[in-house]
Amino acid sequence: MQIGIVGKPNVGKSTFFAAATMAPAEIANYPFTTIHANKGIAYIRTPCPCKELGIKCNPNNSACNDGIRSVPVELLDVAGLVPDAWQGKGLGNQFLDDLRQADALINVIDVSGSTDLEGNPGKPGDHDPRDDIIFLRKEIEFWIREILKNGFNKIARQTKMQGDKIETAVHNRLMGLNITEAQIKQALRDVSPPEDPTKWDDDTLLSIAVRLRELSKPMLIAMNKADIAPNGNIEKVKELGDKAIVTMSESELALKKANAAGLIRYAPGDKAFTISNAEKLNDNQKRALDRISEKIKEHNGTGVQACLEAAAFGMLDLIAVYPVEDENKFTDHHDRVLPDAILLPRGSTARELAYRVHTELGEKFIRAVNARTKRTVGADHILEDGDIIKIMSGR
Repeated sequence: MQIGIVGKPNVGKSTFFAAATMAPAEIANYPFTTIHANKGIAYIRTPCPCKELGIKCNPNNSACNDGIRSVPVELLDVAGLVPDAWQGKGLGNQFLDDLRQADALINVIDVSGSTDLEGNPGKPGDHDPRDDIIFLRKEIEFWIREILKNGFNKIARQTKMQGDKIETAVHNRLMGLNITEAQIKQALRDVSPPEDPTKWDDDTLLSIAVRLRELSKPMLIAMNKADIAPNGNIEKVKELGDKAIVTMSESELALKKANAAGLIRYAPGDKAFTISNAEKLNDNQKRALDRISEKIKEHNGTGVQACLEAAAFGMLDLIAVYPVEDENKFTDHHDRVLPDAILLPRGSTARELAYRVHTELGEKFIRAVNARTKRTVGADHILEDGDIIKIMSGR
Protein backbone atom coordinates (compact mmCIF):
# COMPACT_ATOMS: atom_id res chain seq x y z
CA MET A 1 0.00 0.00 0.00
CA GLN A 2 1.61 3.25 -1.13
CA ILE A 3 0.52 6.85 -0.60
CA GLY A 4 2.06 9.49 -2.85
CA ILE A 5 2.91 12.95 -1.50
CA VAL A 6 2.33 15.31 -4.43
CA GLY A 7 2.10 19.02 -5.21
CA LYS A 8 3.89 21.89 -6.89
CA PRO A 9 7.46 22.76 -5.81
CA ASN A 10 8.23 24.53 -2.54
CA VAL A 11 4.97 23.91 -0.66
CA GLY A 12 6.43 21.70 2.06
CA LYS A 13 6.03 18.22 0.55
CA SER A 14 9.43 17.07 1.76
CA THR A 15 8.81 18.60 5.19
CA PHE A 16 5.48 16.75 5.34
CA PHE A 17 7.27 13.53 4.29
CA ALA A 18 10.03 14.03 6.89
CA ALA A 19 7.49 14.84 9.61
CA ALA A 20 5.41 11.75 8.77
CA THR A 21 8.30 9.30 8.45
CA MET A 22 11.24 10.92 10.28
CA ALA A 23 13.23 9.82 7.22
CA PRO A 24 15.88 12.20 5.86
CA ALA A 25 14.76 14.39 2.96
CA GLU A 26 16.41 17.48 1.52
CA ILE A 27 14.40 20.55 2.51
CA ALA A 28 15.00 24.07 1.19
CA ASN A 29 13.06 27.22 0.27
CA TYR A 30 13.42 26.98 -3.51
CA PRO A 31 11.77 24.97 -6.30
CA PHE A 32 12.87 21.43 -7.22
CA THR A 33 14.71 20.66 -4.01
CA THR A 34 13.46 17.09 -4.48
CA ILE A 35 14.93 15.60 -7.67
CA HIS A 36 14.55 11.89 -6.95
CA ALA A 37 11.60 10.36 -5.14
CA ASN A 38 12.01 9.79 -1.40
CA LYS A 39 10.52 6.63 0.10
CA GLY A 40 9.76 6.10 3.76
CA ILE A 41 7.49 4.40 6.25
CA ALA A 42 4.81 6.22 8.21
CA TYR A 43 2.41 4.72 10.76
CA ILE A 44 -1.35 4.91 11.08
CA ARG A 45 -3.26 4.10 14.26
CA THR A 46 -5.95 1.49 14.74
CA PRO A 47 -7.35 -0.34 17.80
CA CYS A 48 -5.40 -3.50 18.65
CA PRO A 49 -7.44 -6.60 19.64
CA CYS A 50 -5.19 -7.11 22.67
CA LYS A 51 -7.18 -4.76 24.86
CA GLU A 52 -10.53 -6.31 23.97
CA LEU A 53 -9.15 -9.82 24.53
CA GLY A 54 -7.36 -8.88 27.75
CA ILE A 55 -3.99 -10.18 26.55
CA LYS A 56 -0.52 -8.71 26.11
CA CYS A 57 0.60 -8.58 22.48
CA ASN A 58 4.13 -8.88 21.09
CA PRO A 59 4.08 -6.77 17.92
CA ASN A 60 6.49 -7.57 15.14
CA ASN A 61 5.72 -5.25 12.20
CA SER A 62 3.99 -2.57 14.25
CA ALA A 63 4.06 -1.02 17.72
CA CYS A 64 1.24 -1.14 20.26
CA ASN A 65 0.73 1.60 22.83
CA ASP A 66 -2.07 1.10 25.33
CA GLY A 67 -4.18 -0.89 22.88
CA ILE A 68 -3.49 1.29 19.83
CA ARG A 69 -1.52 -0.27 16.97
CA SER A 70 0.71 1.86 14.77
CA VAL A 71 0.64 0.06 11.41
CA PRO A 72 3.20 0.84 8.69
CA VAL A 73 2.31 2.39 5.32
CA GLU A 74 4.72 3.39 2.57
CA LEU A 75 4.97 7.05 1.59
CA LEU A 76 6.47 8.37 -1.63
CA ASP A 77 7.59 12.02 -1.85
CA VAL A 78 7.99 12.90 -5.51
CA ALA A 79 9.45 15.83 -7.42
CA GLY A 80 7.32 18.98 -7.62
CA LEU A 81 4.82 19.33 -10.42
CA VAL A 82 4.43 22.49 -12.51
CA PRO A 83 1.82 23.42 -15.15
CA ASP A 84 2.09 21.35 -18.36
CA ALA A 85 4.11 18.64 -16.63
CA TRP A 86 2.12 16.11 -18.68
CA GLN A 87 3.89 17.56 -21.70
CA GLY A 88 7.29 17.14 -20.03
CA LYS A 89 7.72 20.60 -18.50
CA GLY A 90 9.89 20.81 -15.38
CA LEU A 91 10.39 17.35 -13.92
CA GLY A 92 6.93 16.31 -15.10
CA ASN A 93 7.75 13.02 -16.79
CA GLN A 94 9.77 11.81 -13.81
CA PHE A 95 7.15 13.01 -11.33
CA LEU A 96 4.31 11.26 -13.11
CA ASP A 97 6.25 8.03 -13.64
CA ASP A 98 7.01 7.94 -9.90
CA LEU A 99 3.27 8.02 -9.21
CA ARG A 100 2.38 4.91 -11.19
CA GLN A 101 2.00 2.55 -8.23
CA ALA A 102 0.45 5.00 -5.74
CA ASP A 103 -2.90 3.86 -4.31
CA ALA A 104 -3.85 7.33 -3.05
CA LEU A 105 -2.44 10.85 -3.18
CA ILE A 106 -2.00 13.56 -0.58
CA ASN A 107 -1.81 16.85 -2.45
CA VAL A 108 0.22 19.21 -0.27
CA ILE A 109 -0.66 22.81 -1.09
CA ASP A 110 0.57 26.14 0.27
CA VAL A 111 -2.70 27.37 1.75
CA SER A 112 -1.00 30.63 2.75
CA GLY A 113 -0.65 31.52 -0.95
CA SER A 114 3.02 32.45 -0.53
CA THR A 115 4.28 30.51 -3.58
CA ASP A 116 3.21 30.85 -7.21
CA LEU A 117 2.32 27.94 -9.54
CA GLU A 118 5.99 27.44 -10.41
CA GLY A 119 6.92 27.23 -6.71
CA ASN A 120 8.64 30.60 -6.54
CA PRO A 121 8.39 32.18 -3.06
CA GLY A 122 6.39 35.32 -2.41
CA LYS A 123 4.29 36.74 0.41
CA PRO A 124 1.24 35.13 2.07
CA GLY A 125 -1.85 36.05 0.10
CA ASP A 126 -0.06 36.62 -3.22
CA HIS A 127 -1.45 33.43 -4.81
CA ASP A 128 -4.84 31.69 -4.77
CA PRO A 129 -4.21 28.21 -3.25
CA ARG A 130 -7.23 26.78 -5.05
CA ASP A 131 -5.27 26.98 -8.30
CA ASP A 132 -2.77 24.47 -6.86
CA ILE A 133 -5.50 21.83 -6.58
CA ILE A 134 -7.15 22.47 -9.93
CA PHE A 135 -3.94 22.39 -11.96
CA LEU A 136 -2.58 19.26 -10.29
CA ARG A 137 -5.75 17.28 -10.95
CA LYS A 138 -5.56 18.41 -14.58
CA GLU A 139 -1.92 17.32 -14.94
CA ILE A 140 -2.62 13.79 -13.70
CA GLU A 141 -5.77 13.48 -15.80
CA PHE A 142 -4.03 14.62 -19.00
CA TRP A 143 -1.14 12.25 -18.22
CA ILE A 144 -3.55 9.31 -17.98
CA ARG A 145 -5.28 10.42 -21.18
CA GLU A 146 -2.01 10.61 -23.11
CA ILE A 147 -1.00 7.10 -22.04
CA LEU A 148 -4.41 5.82 -23.10
CA LYS A 149 -4.37 7.86 -26.31
CA ASN A 150 -1.01 6.50 -27.47
CA GLY A 151 -1.94 3.79 -29.99
CA PHE A 152 -5.61 3.86 -29.01
CA ASN A 153 -6.89 4.08 -32.59
CA LYS A 154 -5.26 0.75 -33.38
CA ILE A 155 -6.59 -0.78 -30.16
CA ALA A 156 -10.11 0.48 -30.90
CA ARG A 157 -10.09 -0.96 -34.44
CA GLN A 158 -8.84 -4.34 -33.27
CA THR A 159 -11.39 -4.46 -30.48
CA LYS A 160 -14.21 -3.62 -32.88
CA MET A 161 -13.16 -6.18 -35.50
CA GLN A 162 -12.48 -9.00 -33.08
CA GLY A 163 -15.43 -8.33 -30.79
CA ASP A 164 -13.21 -8.04 -27.70
CA LYS A 165 -14.16 -6.14 -24.57
CA ILE A 166 -12.88 -2.57 -24.68
CA GLU A 167 -12.37 -2.52 -20.90
CA THR A 168 -9.86 -5.37 -21.22
CA ALA A 169 -7.95 -3.51 -23.92
CA VAL A 170 -7.93 -0.32 -21.83
CA HIS A 171 -6.79 -2.28 -18.79
CA ASN A 172 -3.89 -3.76 -20.75
CA ARG A 173 -2.92 -0.22 -21.79
CA LEU A 174 -3.10 1.23 -18.27
CA MET A 175 -1.95 -1.77 -16.23
CA GLY A 176 1.31 -0.04 -15.33
CA LEU A 177 -0.63 2.72 -13.53
CA ASN A 178 -2.04 0.36 -10.89
CA ILE A 179 -5.54 0.76 -12.36
CA THR A 180 -7.77 -2.31 -12.09
CA GLU A 181 -10.18 -3.63 -14.70
CA ALA A 182 -13.00 -3.14 -12.19
CA GLN A 183 -12.13 0.56 -11.96
CA ILE A 184 -12.09 0.80 -15.75
CA LYS A 185 -15.52 -0.84 -15.98
CA GLN A 186 -16.84 1.62 -13.39
CA ALA A 187 -15.37 4.59 -15.26
CA LEU A 188 -16.93 3.47 -18.54
CA ARG A 189 -20.32 3.03 -16.89
CA ASP A 190 -20.09 6.52 -15.39
CA VAL A 191 -18.87 8.26 -18.57
CA SER A 192 -21.04 6.27 -21.04
CA PRO A 193 -18.80 6.78 -24.12
CA PRO A 194 -20.01 5.81 -27.61
CA GLU A 195 -20.46 2.05 -27.93
CA ASP A 196 -18.10 2.08 -30.91
CA PRO A 197 -14.61 2.81 -29.46
CA THR A 198 -13.35 4.02 -32.84
CA LYS A 199 -15.58 7.07 -32.27
CA TRP A 200 -13.95 8.03 -29.00
CA ASP A 201 -12.30 11.43 -29.45
CA ASP A 202 -9.83 13.30 -27.23
CA ASP A 203 -12.63 14.73 -25.08
CA THR A 204 -14.08 11.26 -24.51
CA LEU A 205 -10.68 9.90 -23.52
CA LEU A 206 -10.18 12.83 -21.16
CA SER A 207 -13.57 12.23 -19.50
CA ILE A 208 -12.56 8.60 -18.96
CA ALA A 209 -9.16 9.69 -17.61
CA VAL A 210 -10.81 12.10 -15.15
CA ARG A 211 -13.01 9.34 -13.74
CA LEU A 212 -10.11 6.89 -13.62
CA ARG A 213 -8.04 9.40 -11.67
CA GLU A 214 -10.86 9.75 -9.16
CA LEU A 215 -11.24 5.98 -8.79
CA SER A 216 -7.61 4.82 -8.91
CA LYS A 217 -5.73 7.80 -7.42
CA PRO A 218 -8.12 9.34 -4.87
CA MET A 219 -6.75 12.64 -3.61
CA LEU A 220 -6.78 14.37 -0.24
CA ILE A 221 -5.72 17.99 0.22
CA ALA A 222 -3.17 18.85 2.93
CA MET A 223 -3.57 22.61 3.51
CA ASN A 224 0.03 23.19 4.57
CA LYS A 225 1.50 26.38 6.07
CA ALA A 226 -1.87 26.97 7.74
CA ASP A 227 -0.13 28.80 10.58
CA ILE A 228 0.67 31.73 8.25
CA ALA A 229 -2.45 31.58 6.05
CA PRO A 230 -4.39 34.85 5.63
CA ASN A 231 -7.96 34.90 6.88
CA GLY A 232 -10.32 33.22 4.44
CA ASN A 233 -7.79 31.08 2.56
CA ILE A 234 -8.63 27.86 4.39
CA GLU A 235 -12.35 28.43 3.86
CA LYS A 236 -11.83 29.12 0.14
CA VAL A 237 -10.05 25.79 -0.33
CA LYS A 238 -12.73 23.87 1.55
CA GLU A 239 -15.35 25.35 -0.79
CA LEU A 240 -13.91 23.26 -3.64
CA GLY A 241 -15.51 20.22 -2.05
CA ASP A 242 -12.38 18.08 -1.89
CA LYS A 243 -11.45 16.41 1.38
CA ALA A 244 -9.11 19.01 2.90
CA ILE A 245 -7.22 18.98 6.21
CA VAL A 246 -5.31 21.84 7.83
CA THR A 247 -1.63 20.90 8.23
CA MET A 248 1.49 22.44 9.74
CA SER A 249 4.24 20.01 8.78
CA GLU A 250 7.08 22.21 10.05
CA SER A 251 5.47 22.20 13.49
CA GLU A 252 5.00 18.41 13.39
CA LEU A 253 8.64 17.89 12.46
CA ALA A 254 9.81 20.25 15.21
CA LEU A 255 7.65 18.50 17.82
CA LYS A 256 8.90 15.05 16.82
CA LYS A 257 12.52 16.21 17.03
CA ALA A 258 11.93 17.83 20.43
CA ASN A 259 10.25 14.67 21.66
CA ALA A 260 13.16 12.53 20.41
CA ALA A 261 15.56 14.85 22.25
CA GLY A 262 13.60 14.38 25.49
CA LEU A 263 12.57 18.05 25.65
CA ILE A 264 8.83 17.43 25.36
CA ARG A 265 6.33 14.57 25.46
CA TYR A 266 4.45 14.31 22.19
CA ALA A 267 2.99 11.52 20.08
CA PRO A 268 1.83 11.85 16.44
CA GLY A 269 -1.80 12.90 16.35
CA ASP A 270 -1.78 14.49 19.80
CA LYS A 271 -3.62 17.79 20.11
CA ALA A 272 -1.11 19.13 22.65
CA PHE A 273 2.32 18.43 24.15
CA THR A 274 3.95 18.85 27.54
CA ILE A 275 7.41 20.19 28.25
CA SER A 276 9.47 17.63 30.15
CA ASN A 277 12.88 19.30 30.32
CA ALA A 278 12.37 23.06 30.48
CA GLU A 279 15.85 23.79 31.86
CA LYS A 280 17.40 22.57 28.58
CA LEU A 281 15.32 24.94 26.44
CA ASN A 282 16.74 28.31 25.44
CA ASP A 283 14.55 31.41 25.07
CA ASN A 284 14.13 30.99 21.29
CA GLN A 285 13.04 27.37 21.71
CA LYS A 286 10.54 28.33 24.40
CA ARG A 287 9.03 31.03 22.19
CA ALA A 288 8.85 28.63 19.24
CA LEU A 289 7.11 25.97 21.35
CA ASP A 290 4.69 28.54 22.73
CA ARG A 291 3.74 29.57 19.21
CA ILE A 292 3.34 25.95 18.07
CA SER A 293 1.20 25.21 21.13
CA GLU A 294 -1.07 28.12 20.29
CA LYS A 295 -1.45 27.07 16.64
CA ILE A 296 -2.13 23.37 17.25
CA LYS A 297 -4.84 24.33 19.76
CA GLU A 298 -6.35 26.63 17.14
CA HIS A 299 -6.28 23.96 14.42
CA ASN A 300 -6.79 20.84 16.59
CA GLY A 301 -3.33 19.42 15.94
CA THR A 302 -0.71 19.67 13.21
CA GLY A 303 -2.85 17.66 10.78
CA VAL A 304 -0.05 15.39 9.48
CA GLN A 305 -1.27 12.25 11.23
CA ALA A 306 -4.86 13.16 10.42
CA CYS A 307 -3.97 13.27 6.70
CA LEU A 308 -2.33 9.86 6.76
CA GLU A 309 -5.27 8.25 8.53
CA ALA A 310 -7.87 10.00 6.38
CA ALA A 311 -6.07 8.70 3.28
CA ALA A 312 -5.76 5.15 4.58
CA PHE A 313 -9.05 4.63 6.39
CA GLY A 314 -11.20 7.21 4.60
CA MET A 315 -10.20 7.24 0.92
CA LEU A 316 -8.77 3.71 0.67
CA ASP A 317 -11.14 2.20 3.26
CA LEU A 318 -8.46 -0.09 4.70
CA ILE A 319 -8.93 -2.56 7.52
CA ALA A 320 -6.34 -4.17 9.81
CA VAL A 321 -6.25 -7.97 10.02
CA TYR A 322 -4.01 -10.11 12.27
CA PRO A 323 -2.75 -13.44 10.84
CA VAL A 324 -1.73 -16.06 13.44
CA GLU A 325 -0.67 -19.72 13.44
CA ASP A 326 -2.28 -20.74 16.74
CA GLU A 327 -5.91 -19.69 16.89
CA ASN A 328 -6.14 -20.44 20.61
CA LYS A 329 -3.10 -18.50 21.79
CA PHE A 330 -3.24 -15.91 18.95
CA THR A 331 0.47 -16.53 18.27
CA ASP A 332 2.84 -17.13 15.36
CA HIS A 333 5.50 -19.89 15.25
CA HIS A 334 7.76 -17.72 17.45
CA ASP A 335 5.01 -17.59 20.11
CA ARG A 336 4.55 -13.87 19.52
CA VAL A 337 1.02 -12.77 20.38
CA LEU A 338 -0.75 -10.86 17.58
CA PRO A 339 2.60 -10.24 15.88
CA ASP A 340 1.57 -8.55 12.64
CA ALA A 341 -1.15 -6.16 11.57
CA ILE A 342 -1.79 -6.26 7.82
CA LEU A 343 -3.71 -3.55 5.99
CA LEU A 344 -6.18 -4.69 3.32
CA PRO A 345 -8.99 -2.99 1.39
CA ARG A 346 -12.39 -3.53 2.97
CA GLY A 347 -14.07 -6.45 1.24
CA SER A 348 -10.85 -8.49 1.02
CA THR A 349 -11.09 -12.27 1.38
CA ALA A 350 -9.27 -14.86 3.46
CA ARG A 351 -7.39 -16.02 0.37
CA GLU A 352 -6.27 -12.47 -0.39
CA LEU A 353 -4.90 -12.23 3.16
CA ALA A 354 -3.04 -15.49 2.57
CA TYR A 355 -1.40 -14.06 -0.55
CA ARG A 356 -0.36 -10.97 1.40
CA VAL A 357 1.30 -13.12 4.05
CA HIS A 358 3.10 -15.32 1.51
CA THR A 359 2.48 -16.20 -2.14
CA GLU A 360 2.71 -19.92 -1.41
CA LEU A 361 0.06 -19.64 1.32
CA GLY A 362 -2.30 -18.10 -1.20
CA GLU A 363 -1.58 -20.67 -3.90
CA LYS A 364 -2.01 -23.63 -1.54
CA PHE A 365 -4.85 -22.18 0.52
CA ILE A 366 -7.21 -24.81 1.97
CA ARG A 367 -9.23 -22.94 4.57
CA ALA A 368 -8.92 -20.42 7.37
CA VAL A 369 -10.08 -20.17 10.96
CA ASN A 370 -11.55 -17.09 12.61
CA ALA A 371 -9.58 -17.14 15.86
CA ARG A 372 -12.23 -15.18 17.73
CA THR A 373 -15.12 -17.52 16.94
CA LYS A 374 -13.03 -20.67 16.17
CA ARG A 375 -15.16 -21.13 13.07
CA THR A 376 -13.70 -22.43 9.82
CA VAL A 377 -14.12 -20.10 6.85
CA GLY A 378 -13.50 -20.53 3.13
CA ALA A 379 -11.35 -18.72 0.61
CA ASP A 380 -14.08 -16.22 -0.28
CA HIS A 381 -14.87 -15.30 3.32
CA ILE A 382 -15.00 -11.50 3.63
CA LEU A 383 -12.72 -10.20 6.37
CA GLU A 384 -13.70 -7.60 8.95
CA ASP A 385 -11.60 -4.93 10.63
CA GLY A 386 -9.72 -6.41 13.59
CA ASP A 387 -10.16 -10.04 12.49
CA ILE A 388 -7.62 -12.57 13.79
CA ILE A 389 -7.18 -15.28 11.17
CA LYS A 390 -5.35 -18.61 11.03
CA ILE A 391 -4.56 -19.71 7.45
CA MET A 392 -4.31 -23.40 6.62
CA SER A 393 -2.61 -24.51 3.41
CA GLY A 394 -1.45 -27.68 1.69
CA ARG A 395 2.16 -28.74 1.47
